[in-house]
Amino acid sequence: MVRTIREIIIMTGATLITAAAVFFFLVPSHAAVSSISGLAIVLSNLVPLSVSAITMILNVVLLIVGFLLCGHEFGFKTVYTSILLPVFLGLFELLLPDNGSLTGDATLDVACYIFVVSIGLSILFNRNASSGGLDIVAKIMNRYLHMDLGRAMSLSGMLVALSSALVYDKKTVVLSVLGTYLNGMVLAHFIFGQNRKRRVCIISRDKEEQIRDWIVHTLKSGATIYQAQGAYDGTVRNEIITIVDKNEYQKLMQYITREDPDAFITVYNVSDMRYIPKNMPHGTK
Repeated sequence: MVRTIREIIIMTGATLITAAAVFFFLVPSHAAVSSISGLAIVLSNLVPLSVSAITMILNVVLLIVGFLLCGHEFGFKTVYTSILLPVFLGLFELLLPDNGSLTGDATLDVACYIFVVSIGLSILFNRNASSGGLDIVAKIMNRYLHMDLGRAMSLSGMLVALSSALVYDKKTVVLSVLGTYLNGMVLAHFIFGQNRKRRVCIISRDKEEQIRDWIVHTLKSGATIYQAQGAYDGTVRNEIITIVDKNEYQKLMQYITREDPDAFITVYNVSDMRYIPKNMPHGTK
């Protein structure tokens, strides 16, 4: 119960940050930067509804379509944040009806939006949640068009950015497109960069067993042993392979530098790891 309450508080705070980014920076810039709120900004010029109302309608419609097409992939967290975001936007509109640009420049507004919204979205993603909207569109495209989620998000975001051409000038359209591209890069750093792990391969002449024991019992990480044969002299040695996060990597490098500075080490970035059970039927996802 306590954990659930804590999750809700964190998601609420992250959604509030996201809503603040939209209201204080995205709305004044008039840029449609890769989000349902960006599309709502465009549509608010065509229909007599506020940005919050349009965002609510779009999110509810997408949730319904998502449930119909993708089943129960969208859990409580997605529903909660999808509804809460336009609620916060509506509160901001009610409390600050004359809100204007805080920077006085549309380009700076978009830059501030990208930075602030990335904080909110990274918190949500790290709690296995999202703000709904284009995330739902991307999952539908992934399921029925077999498109990679990242590519689906980029494509749907660019379509939203280009929609600004319906009501705004060329400068705003260009700003929307560039903002969408930069937003994707920053989100990749905030979200995926923080979760990226490193695959470390170690070959030691004399301290293989010591290093392996330290990784397993002190670092508390798994490891795999492979036999590696040198091409020059044919010498066979064991190669220790382990996957570690940022903090574990630093500890591992410090240990090896101190205990075996002559060890041969290669490091690779790892962004996706999956365990597929042996008895899983072929074709099952």
